[in-house]
Amino acid sequence: MRLEGRKALVTGGASGIGAAIAARLAAEGAEVVIGDVNVEGAAEVAAGIGATPSPLDVTEPQASRDLVAQHGPFAILVNNAGTDEFGFFAETDPQMWERILAINLVGVLACTHAVLPGMREAGYGRIVNIASEAGRVGSKGSAVYSAAKGGVIAFTKVIAREGARHGITANSIAPGPIETPLLMGALEYGELGAKVIETMRTSTQLRRLGKPEEVAAAAAFLASDDASYVTGETLGVSGGLGMV
Repeated sequence: MRLEGRKALVTGGASGIGAAIAARLAAEGAEVVIGDVNVEGAAEVAAGIGATPSPLDVTEPQASRDLVAQHGPFAILVNNAGTDEFGFFAETDPQMWERILAINLVGVLACTHAVLPGMREAGYGRIVNIASEAGRVGSKGSAVYSAAKGGVIAFTKVIAREGARHGITANSIAPGPIETPLLMGALEYGELGAKVIETMRTSTQLRRLGKPEEVAAAAAFLASDDASYVTGETLGVSGGLGMV
């Protein structure tokens, strides 16, 4: 029960990695709030783990502030909400860029900005940002997503520097190919999508897709006092895909 007595906000917790993280934090004793635009999905996950669901559109900064005002302050923030739209960059458009950047990068800024005052006042905070190996090595067909996740990694380092004197740590996790609805959605593109997933799988040293629970285990560690001397780091949970 490493997180007993801590209140945690997990964004995008209605499915996939976010749902696994919410479940793991709750199992470790945290009081979890699941924020998601998928209100029904968040409610279903919350009911199963004893958490609290809350509507949250991370692209709207006021929504983050409202959630924190209603349910906060938070000792732990897991910025997990994210999405991608597969497409080679030359075939994308500015509207798509804005959507992907808004959810994957601006949402992290907005939620972090909303929780920081409470963490600074408490003199304690754990911020865990779910980035991606795409943000470190690039992912073909996901140029804007890769750029956004690279921005998350850089932002994490700045918050680690600025938050240190307030007892706040900030770290990111770079998942590789994880068996989630987002990744498996590539199969909608038929043979091309299947080839993309297979290429990701064989790019890992372990030659398999990861499980959401494996990312959740890393998040629980970084959210706990076991990681009290870890900040500004990016932990790859990717089967060795991101080794350099």
